[in-house]
Amino acid sequence: MGRVYNFSAGPAVLPEDVLRQAATDMLDYQGCGMSVMEMSHRSKEFGRIIEEAEADLRSLAGIPDTYKVLFLQGGASSQFAAVPLNLMKPKADGATGRADYIITGSWGKKAWKEAQLYGDAHVAASTEQEGYTRVPKQDELSLSPDADYVYICENETIYGVKFPELPDTGSVPLVADVSSCFLSEPFDIEKYGVMYGGVQKNIGPAGTVIAIIREDLIRDDVVPGCPTMLKWKTQADANSLYNTPPTWGIYICGLVFKWIIAQGGLSELQTRNRRKAALLYDYLDQSSLFKATVAKEDRSIMNVPFVTGDADLDAKFVSQAKEAGIVNIKGHRSVGGMRASIYNAMPEEGVRALISFMEKFERENA
Repeated sequence: MGRVYNFSAGPAVLPEDVLRQAATDMLDYQGCGMSVMEMSHRSKEFGRIIEEAEADLRSLAGIPDTYKVLFLQGGASSQFAAVPLNLMKPKADGATGRADYIITGSWGKKAWKEAQLYGDAHVAASTEQEGYTRVPKQDELSLSPDADYVYICENETIYGVKFPELPDTGSVPLVADVSSCFLSEPFDIEKYGVMYGGVQKNIGPAGTVIAIIREDLIRDDVVPGCPTMLKWKTQADANSLYNTPPTWGIYICGLVFKWIIAQGGLSELQTRNRRKAALLYDYLDQSSLFKATVAKEDRSIMNVPFVTGDADLDAKFVSQAKEAGIVNIKGHRSVGGMRASIYNAMPEEGVRALISFMEKFERENA
């Protein structure tokens, strides 16, 4: 069987050029006689890999020296705890810290629930009652000027909503889980206090998370009892090498960074990603069978959920799509329907193949 069009939300499709390079290096990385998976994280070879990966990421995204770049383990979900543990400032009177959470989907809600274990995690806004089909407007937010941070999941993978503009948080640091939109378009890191993302969407294999943290937010006075491994200062002081890092994941991330540079950088990827998303949304908006589920102004260009309105018909579509070489199109188990994740490495021809199949299915089942 040849390569399929993989619309998985993550682990997701990777650039074929990256996979070929990884295959070439699998047994012998650049003449050192061993694979990256076998070499010591303290070796000169791996030292060059992680240093070059960080330098390429900084260059791609314009990350200044006032921000630390950390390559960590545990995926994005580990940061659900790390964020409040590092940022909820213990008060002199013994009171716990406070944070505002803007909840636009399942991942934001999970992060909020985790934060409640460590301090006052306040819901500044939630669209749960509307099925997470949109993002709250600025005037709907109940933000506190003395909060330690404001938290968002910038692109909710399951529901396919994305903040079209970042919320105005004033002087309060904005913390964003960007797992599903990381490096899909240019961004201004100085609008964030903390940005982190699991790399298994746009950048690499599952298990690695990249955190970009403003230096003044990395400190010793964390919530008492914070595990050593979740303390950002521990990782920052050791340049992500406090313990054995996810070496293979970091290596693949480095290859993807070079691939993005070769494609023309983040602006070029943004153009491609918007074009792919427009093709799919335009079809959905005129279809008499399939319907997009998210308000137009808040639609993700990475994750596109859609439904027929009939669960049996949805299941038939998913089954027949797989037979046609279009895989992992089923929606998340919590919401059903379908979802096409069209990350950086999904070629435009893959989106066109999906639309062609949808048109055929619609003709046969309308």
